[in-house]
Amino acid sequence: MRVGEQVRHAMADILAQGNVHDADLEGHIITVPEVRMSPDLKLATVYVMPLGGRDTEVVIAALERNKKFLRGEIARRVNLKFAPDVRFRVDERFDEAERIEKLLRTPAVQKDLDKDLEQNPASDREEEQ
Repeated sequence: MRVGEQVRHAMADILAQGNVHDADLEGHIITVPEVRMSPDLKLATVYVMPLGGRDTEVVIAALERNKKFLRGEIARRVNLKFAPDVRFRVDERFDEAERIEKLLRTPAVQKDLDKDLEQNPASDREEEQ
């Protein structure tokens, strides 16, 4: 298992178990969709998203305040030579996916897609098979 995935699992467990005692984190369910490690494994960028996407700034600030504790917990759970420094970012993939979805539903794009289907009806069926 990749190191980033191990750190992600550790971080998700720590948050799910409620081990971080911070009033701003209580009442938030936080998902950890991705952790990116630097090539030397000394920096872990943890992408988080509070359920519903609300209070992201408050959650990030609370995680930053508890960074030292979280780094220690990760070090205990993931066997690495050095405990990575941890930084937190909001996972914006959902926003990006929604933006792309809205673009695809615009009339101009729909018209282009319909035109494409009329010109090449067989090519779409071949791709599906």
